[in-house]
Amino acid sequence: IVFGDWSSDVCSSDLTLTPKFPDFKPLALEDRQRVHDLLWRYQPDTSELTFTNLFIWRAHYRVQWSLYQDWLLLLCSDDDGEAYALPPVGPASRLEVTRLLLQWIREAKGVAMPRIERADMRLITEIAETPEFSVEMTRDHFDYVYDREALATLAGRKYSAKRNHINNFMRTYGDYTYETLTAETASECLDVAHTWCMKRRCEDDLDLLEERDAVFDALQNFVALEVEGGLIRLDGHVQAFTLGELLNDATLVVHIEKADPDIQGLYPLINQQFIQHYSQELQAVNREQDLGEPGLRRAKESYYPHHLVEKARIRLY
Repeated sequence: IVFGDWSSDVCSSDLTLTPKFPDFKPLALEDRQRVHDLLWRYQPDTSELTFTNLFIWRAHYRVQWSLYQDWLLLLCSDDDGEAYALPPVGPASRLEVTRLLLQWIREAKGVAMPRIERADMRLITEIAETPEFSVEMTRDHFDYVYDREALATLAGRKYSAKRNHINNFMRTYGDYTYETLTAETASECLDVAHTWCMKRRCEDDLDLLEERDAVFDALQNFVALEVEGGLIRLDGHVQAFTLGELLNDATLVVHIEKADPDIQGLYPLINQQFIQHYSQELQAVNREQDLGEPGLRRAKESYYPHHLVEKARIRLY
């Protein structure tokens, strides 16, 4: 299988602004086109590998990037300040660049057992049977991927509960309007995000505060990030919204979905309506991972995923 064309340097138009390994640059909005082009050529299956995802979570993961030959390198650090990498993005085989990157993290960053997080099965296959690497599957980071038609129609017995939630919403609240999200209406969605945060008591939970900041970043940079979204109005007021983009040629990845938690049925409704109205043909919808949260796992499983995208932690001994 050939993933993309790596025969030319996608950054050749502006090499002076491109960090070259071992130099890394903190990810910024100005990097969008260069990084997006490299990611898109790879045609990823894992939800982390979009510029939008990396950008809106850049503060949480301290995301930096660099270029080594044809490979995009992504450096992060955890809450304890220990450096780690995301999988090198580029053509196969990535065995040598993976070894190089992890050895550099050990020597330059002082990490005794350097690691790559969120590695996809392509990379795992490329380094297979190399004894200096260990591979540990990380279930909490597996992405949930759904059949597009199933989410758009909610047809069949197994989705009866979702249809009931939407029908109850209609009986309780009556008419609603669905709109494609625009730069103008993105500002209204900030109020929904603020309401969600207050009702979830974000001020008492650092993770929720960081999620709020990621949502605000996505909305405030809606045009520059070139994402698409939708919203639902009740009585003229925005009460739910969602944002996503193409992950690869056949798959939409949904980055954000927020609604007033006190209005029952809004979440399944905005989920369904966004898929129905999305502007491009799709086969699948990636709704990202559950991070090991039991409630989130139950919610994602309740939509009956077509499959999970497996990911792993790779360590260098």
